[in-house]
Amino acid sequence: MTGSSAAGGARRGSLVRAIVLLTTLVAALATALTGLIAWHTAAQGAERREREQLARQATVLGRLPALSSALFNGAQALAGPNEVQLAVIAPDGTVAGTATPAVDPAVTAQLLAGRPVSTVGILAGEEVLLVGRPGVRGGAVVLTEPVAVVARDTDRVRRDVLLPLVAGTLGAALAGALLARRIARPLVTAAGVAHRLADGERGVPAPVGGPRETAEIGRALNHLDGALARSEERQREFLQSVSHELRTPLTAVRGYAEALADGLIGPERLAEVGGVLTDETRRLDRFLGDLLDLARLEAEDFRLAAAPVDLGALAAEAYAAWSGPADRQGVQLRLERPDGPVPVVTDAFRVRQLADGLLQNALRVTPGGAPVVLAVRAAPDGGAVLEVRDGGPGLTEDDVRVAFDSGALYERYRGTRPAGSGLGLAIAHRLAGRLGGGLAVEGHGPEGGARFTLVLPPAPAA
Repeated sequence: MTGSSAAGGARRGSLVRAIVLLTTLVAALATALTGLIAWHTAAQGAERREREQLARQATVLGRLPALSSALFNGAQALAGPNEVQLAVIAPDGTVAGTATPAVDPAVTAQLLAGRPVSTVGILAGEEVLLVGRPGVRGGAVVLTEPVAVVARDTDRVRRDVLLPLVAGTLGAALAGALLARRIARPLVTAAGVAHRLADGERGVPAPVGGPRETAEIGRALNHLDGALARSEERQREFLQSVSHELRTPLTAVRGYAEALADGLIGPERLAEVGGVLTDETRRLDRFLGDLLDLARLEAEDFRLAAAPVDLGALAAEAYAAWSGPADRQGVQLRLERPDGPVPVVTDAFRVRQLADGLLQNALRVTPGGAPVVLAVRAAPDGGAVLEVRDGGPGLTEDDVRVAFDSGALYERYRGTRPAGSGLGLAIAHRLAGRLGGGLAVEGHGPEGGARFTLVLPPAPAA
């Protein structure tokens, strides 16, 4: 499996190569599109320029006072290297000059009517541009130029455009390579930091420079590094707490078992020793049960049996069950609930498990004569709220931050307050999340001690 993953990774190209290829491809497409447009517009531009030049020349010649003699005397000079041919149309419609074969009657009529002409014609079997302008004293001037001249100008423009297009493509590829290296360098560094974190190394600083997105990755890795370090520290503390919690009853059980095996305990003490062994095994059983509950809550296949429930009636059942233990401790257990039902769709067994766990914790830390309150009310959004408040010593702000971490409060107060397994609040918090709600804690509620609030969501719309 690992080999195939490595092979798959080897087949995938690097980010640098992908960015270079992408930028080069985009540049090539842009160059091709630009070249295609330039290729088609070059011919149109060249023809337009030649026609404009012929029109200017014809306009100048048309303003001469002696149209015919001026044109005939300068015909040879004008028709020299630039291959321009001339024709003069007299006011009576006669045409003279080297370009005469290209001037048809329609062109003559249009020019004599005072309208300019810009068209194509045939001269000596060759297609030519034909531009004519009326003269200021009557008649007209016609200039022609071979279309081949336009073709040569077009080819020259296309050659001039080709080099910048190629240079632009190469420049885009180079810019893409530089950009890719700039983007990929912090990503490669971040990947190296992530691998070191995955290998168990901590305190590895990730760079937070460069573009905003890569800087954000660096900050996230630094945050992850700190979170992993804190989580692993809590895991170590939790394992130490678990080992201590297991070692204490096991030591007692082992000591009494060895004493029994060696015959050091007389018959008159057997009942006493049996009671101690029973208490210690129950303590072990409760602790292991809490560990299993915690593991089940983390499992993906954890199942809930949601059904319509009256949370007020469920709270009344929990109140009745815990009234006896509260009386024996001298604690004033009270139930606060509305007169009517508090309907909610949830798993009644799991909610009762939550209520029992919170009440047990509250009774454990509440001194005699102080209150413990179990309160139920409807939530404004259609859900429901269950509260457990006590008159115990309460929690500090730092306690509140770690209250639902496994074994955190147990580790702090196991020598000064009555404590359970250290897993109850962690189980309650995860179970509340599984029910679709949330469990919150305040360090000091109305009764002076802690207040735990379970919020259950409204029933889903049908």
